[in-house]
Amino acid sequence: MGSGIWSTDVYDAADRYRRATGASAFAYSDSGASTVHSALDPKGVGKRESRDSDEHPDSVAIAVMFDVTGSMGSVPRVLQQKLPQLLGLLLRKGYVKDPQILFGAIGDATCDRVPLQVGQFESDNRLDEDLGRFVLEGGGGGQMTESYELAMYFMARHTSIDCYEKRGKRGYLFIIGDEQAYGRVKPGEVRDVIGDKLGEPIALRAIVEEVRRMYDTYYILPAGSSYAGNTTILDFWKDLLGQNVIALDDLDAVCETIALTVGLGEDTIDLDEGLDDLRDVGSTATVSVGKALARIGGNRAPLATGSAPTMTGTTAVERL
Repeated sequence: MGSGIWSTDVYDAADRYRRATGASAFAYSDSGASTVHSALDPKGVGKRESRDSDEHPDSVAIAVMFDVTGSMGSVPRVLQQKLPQLLGLLLRKGYVKDPQILFGAIGDATCDRVPLQVGQFESDNRLDEDLGRFVLEGGGGGQMTESYELAMYFMARHTSIDCYEKRGKRGYLFIIGDEQAYGRVKPGEVRDVIGDKLGEPIALRAIVEEVRRMYDTYYILPAGSSYAGNTTILDFWKDLLGQNVIALDDLDAVCETIALTVGLGEDTIDLDEGLDDLRDVGSTATVSVGKALARIGGNRAPLATGSAPTMTGTTAVERL
């Protein structure tokens, strides 16, 4: 996947049509759907692919997985509304020449009907179509834990990306949520949701290490969610991801934060240049993004296949 070119004009036309007709950007979910859309069903998927082509010879895989449980409130809808800013910054400002973006949605495999939804890597307006197919279940178990580890398992074992496989260059994975992951990937959940057969559970730290071989992985805790600013949540993810944990005090800054994080990672901007770009496009998120990204620099480097980030320390995350 990943052919075509994003058009803000096409997005704007679709948005005007929805407004004029009263249609929802999340038409599938708002129609009352309670099962995963066939285009987003992770069960039986071999690989979601990000591939080079004549049109996109230097593809960079960017995955954005967001929590759609009740505690996340309006976050998915804000993400859809801000989609042009994300693509506009990446493309018009030259942060990435050939971005290919995958959207996914995360629930709770212990209780939700739709615990995982995963789109394709796309370069054009099919991204907007994928968002419109998500079920915003609004469930979750109410115990400050969701199935982020199941999403990381899928990304580690069911995606194939040329930027990594051909050039030894990791893609990007952004998890937008407000709770902790469960302490292990459970065979029963993997079988039921994805269709794989695991002989034994996988510890959370092990699946984090596995996905980080292929993706620079970030966790974003935004304002507007139930546990925004919660130190227990932030410390949990910092133990797993180090400095790649971003606390946002403005929900409207999510897409701009992702775009500048990629620009920093690609070493096409420094933070001051990125903030200038936000001012240039009229974004109101400059202060929030600057504060959130102050600790993240352009520390990205090619990673040889088979190596893994080193993680030290002992915590209780595996016991959750």
